[in-house]
Amino acid sequence: MSHDSEPGLVSVVVPAYGRPDYLDAAVESVADQTYGSIELVVVDDCSPDPIEPIVAAAETGALDSVRVVRHEVNRGANAARNTGIEASTGEFVAFLDDDDYWRPEKVEKQVRAFERGGDDVGFVYTGQENVTADGTTTNYRVPETRGWVTRDLFRGASLCPFSSVMVRRSVVDAAGLLDTRFPSWQDREWYLRISEECAFEVVAEPLAVRRVDSHGQISDNYEQKRDVSYPLFLEKHRPLARKYGKRHEKALVAAQSRSLAHAALMTGHYRDAVRFLLRSIRYDPSQTESYPVLAVAMGGERAVQAAQRLKRLAERLRGRTAFGTASNDANV
Repeated sequence: MSHDSEPGLVSVVVPAYGRPDYLDAAVESVADQTYGSIELVVVDDCSPDPIEPIVAAAETGALDSVRVVRHEVNRGANAARNTGIEASTGEFVAFLDDDDYWRPEKVEKQVRAFERGGDDVGFVYTGQENVTADGTTTNYRVPETRGWVTRDLFRGASLCPFSSVMVRRSVVDAAGLLDTRFPSWQDREWYLRISEECAFEVVAEPLAVRRVDSHGQISDNYEQKRDVSYPLFLEKHRPLARKYGKRHEKALVAAQSRSLAHAALMTGHYRDAVRFLLRSIRYDPSQTESYPVLAVAMGGERAVQAAQRLKRLAERLRGRTAFGTASNDANV
């Protein structure tokens, strides 16, 4: 995939399906950006009620262009993102889920980060504010992982959801589109491929706002993760990790096993959680994030509930959570 792009233009891709109550806020947050050269591509993934009237009614006069593309059948969010990438023309591509929204300076600060970073930087992401349906902030997540991050990703480094991400189009051309075979973990799979092509940079401010109540939980579709995403991820990326050395291959298996164990834990599959945590520790004992999760898994439902209460309390007290190099799913 490769085509000419317009220098300086940021293409914003919004995959949309079945959340009309939030879509107008997402679209208008794009139009409210302080950066002056933005095109918006909304991909309607065969919503029950077409979303083009919602986009047409939004205040989008400040944007360079607005386009709605509709799938004739529902193909999933990542197929919609791919459609949006292919339909867009900007030098940079950013993503926004239809139930999230942005702070006004997000795009401008990311473009400036690209300019400061030079040609090596091909991926810039921001921090994230998590809010409930009524707009109450639950916590902030502020990124830390930067540079050539492939080795960090092997160990399960947590980066960001799509609504925080902007990618240079030339990097997308080199890495390829999202792999729609994955029912989950498509983001981390794509980020790993992109990390081979460029350096990552961060804007350490929570400029993307995520409505946590409307997003699927990490525990959703555990069986799909176990039976499809987990083996497919290892089949696809163990050879890459092996190129960096055997310890990196082991680190990859350990991190993905721990991530799967967390999904098992959240759905009450405690034996599976213990099994995959033990596998994680066996492959890489240095990933100490696995040990406290194993203790919780061995304690069953009551231990999980207690750990979740403590985590929520800690987040309220702390107010912000660093992405750092800890796994996406290391904590209960």
